[in-house]
Amino acid sequence: MSDKRLEIKVGLFVLIGLTLIAALLLYFSKGTTLFTPTYNITLKTSKVGGLKSQAQVLISGVPVGRVESIALSEDGKTATVQLKILERYRIYPDAEFAIDSLGFLGDQYISVLPTENKGEPLQSGAVVEAKEPFDMQELARASMGFVTRLDTTAQNLNDAILRVDRMVLNEQTLTNLSLAISNLMTFSETAIQAAEGVNTLFETNSSPINAAMTNLVVFSLQLNQLAEELNQTVVTNRASLGRAMNNLEKSSHTLREILADLNAGTGLAGSLIRDEDLKVEMSSLVTNFNEVAGNLSILSSNINTRGLWSVLWKPRAERRR
Repeated sequence: MSDKRLEIKVGLFVLIGLTLIAALLLYFSKGTTLFTPTYNITLKTSKVGGLKSQAQVLISGVPVGRVESIALSEDGKTATVQLKILERYRIYPDAEFAIDSLGFLGDQYISVLPTENKGEPLQSGAVVEAKEPFDMQELARASMGFVTRLDTTAQNLNDAILRVDRMVLNEQTLTNLSLAISNLMTFSETAIQAAEGVNTLFETNSSPINAAMTNLVVFSLQLNQLAEELNQTVVTNRASLGRAMNNLEKSSHTLREILADLNAGTGLAGSLIRDEDLKVEMSSLVTNFNEVAGNLSILSSNINTRGLWSVLWKPRAERRR
């Protein structure tokens, strides 16, 4: 009797163990078993990252299958991932496949993003392309250079701050800065007082200023009128002005010819300047003319003083005995 009870207990224990094993297999198979209808999709990608077999396939966060296997393609350049999708879930050709991760450092999975669901659903054996996964190692390698440059920039900034503190923020500079601020405040107060004075001046002399502005406007109008009249005069007397300019040009030409004759020694004026003998004779003539003018001056003076008769009268010469 006790042996029979022992067999029953062992049988129950084995049954419970098998049930637990089946439940575990069902759990770790992500809901798919040998009896669940599925279809296969071949996924090609240039890099699988940390994707592993039995990883989930999610559509909008809902598990629809799992990764069955991961292998290197025949050309050795890409990876081939075999997906087992539950048959009740249909995936269309325009869906986008990507390798994503749960959280920042979580497990990776296959993400399927439906778009417009065009065309016929994918059948078993279909081949699709997947986007590259986010690779933390590549990001870390790329960040090393950035961190190095950031450290160099921080060091340069620290050196610049030290130089500024040493050269600019010293006691003499701060004293000069305080003095400059004080002078600026004094200047601003003076400017405010000047502005108030100007404002008072305008308020006190508003009538003369208005009169001056009115006179300035009138003067500008008169100046415009004068300019118009001058313009009209020029337009009216254009012919006369043209003749005057022509005559001026001829006179200038004649003057140039006279100057050329003077320089060349031709003509009367040129001979007077260039001929030495003529110069001497002209000088003698001028001297004689000066002497005649002097005698005439004396004669005129005698006539005015003594009269014409006394000048012309000459006493008789005495006869010789």
